[in-house]
Amino acid sequence: MIETLIKIAIVIGALMTAAAYFVLLERRMAAWIQDRVGPNRVGAPLSQLNKSWKDLRLFGLGQPAADGVKFILKEEYTPAHVDKRLFVLAPISILVAALATFAVIPFGSVLPPGLLGDKPIEMVISPGAGVGMLVVFALSSIAVYGVILGGWASNNKFSFLGALRSSAQLIAYELPLGLGILGVVLATGSLDLDKIIAVQAESGWWFAFTQPLGFFVFFVAAFAEAARLPFDLPECEQELIGGYHTEYSGIKLLLFLVAEFLHMIAASFLIVMLFFGGWHFWFITGADANPGWVQAILRVAVLMTKIFVVILFFMLVRWSWPRFRFDQLMAFAWKVMLPLGLINFVAVAVIDQFKTISGNSSPGMELLCVAVAWAVCIVAWFGISFGGPLVADNRPRTDLNPFDVDSQI
Repeated sequence: MIETLIKIAIVIGALMTAAAYFVLLERRMAAWIQDRVGPNRVGAPLSQLNKSWKDLRLFGLGQPAADGVKFILKEEYTPAHVDKRLFVLAPISILVAALATFAVIPFGSVLPPGLLGDKPIEMVISPGAGVGMLVVFALSSIAVYGVILGGWASNNKFSFLGALRSSAQLIAYELPLGLGILGVVLATGSLDLDKIIAVQAESGWWFAFTQPLGFFVFFVAAFAEAARLPFDLPECEQELIGGYHTEYSGIKLLLFLVAEFLHMIAASFLIVMLFFGGWHFWFITGADANPGWVQAILRVAVLMTKIFVVILFFMLVRWSWPRFRFDQLMAFAWKVMLPLGLINFVAVAVIDQFKTISGNSSPGMELLCVAVAWAVCIVAWFGISFGGPLVADNRPRTDLNPFDVDSQI
């Protein structure tokens, strides 16, 4: 019990700190991409420091703390026209679901004995579950209710439209998200994240290379499930003011924003563990089930480095790509992602059955299977692209008169 409580405290503290400073990082990246000055009020460069302790503010690192204090001290205002019980329940439910997801996500492999006793310490809050992916999918489905409740309880048309968009988007992209992982489950025979990482470490092949189509489907669906640009239709400011959290302010709005970043961090963890080998890296860490201290620390460093790179890519996409129209978003899910996910699952099943029947596990056979997987990926993508679903809804409307409201309804 003590070990579990210590793990929970460390994980929650680390996640909250990471979410706060990822906001600062994203602002800096946005400023760099858009060629402008980023946050420059809370913190001073080294050249401006003097001996006064009041001026010891390095590189704007105090900005997240200032933002947190602002949210906490801001007036706690609840509009009179909302459903107060559901209005308060929505941000709490989405944050709890986002935090609970990390109970089954491993943050490394195993720490050697000697830290808290004579037995090794598994770097996961709930070890031995064996069905980690099912727990992650269940909790991510519960998190959807927080968005829908927030839009419904706000009693605001813009919030309600954001909630409707969210329900349609998240339900649509949950199907390709599940199909993207089915190939990994079929190849490993397990829903345990530790086992999935161990299989990739033993073979030396990450599933991003052996199942490129499944990786693409899962990666795009993870963007949509995290509601990040170009998939942030539930809260897009240009159309819906703020979408499902338009009526929220203060600490309740903070819970929504923290949950959004936690979803991005959880998606990055899953992408790395399912398709990039987790803590595995060639010539650095092996598949030893009981590593020493040096190797255990290296595994954590490798895992966190990979996750940091994926998060940087999330941020880069947000400030580089335009937002989809909603009809494009839904057409992309049903006409592109779903067929590609089904093709990937069938291809992985056929390749796995062929390897089983042949009984040949040599490197040459592995290379042949990888080549077949990439060929299927390329053929399927070009087949769907030239078939029309990617561009069918992009033609401009020529029958609309901008001065005639009735023609636009």
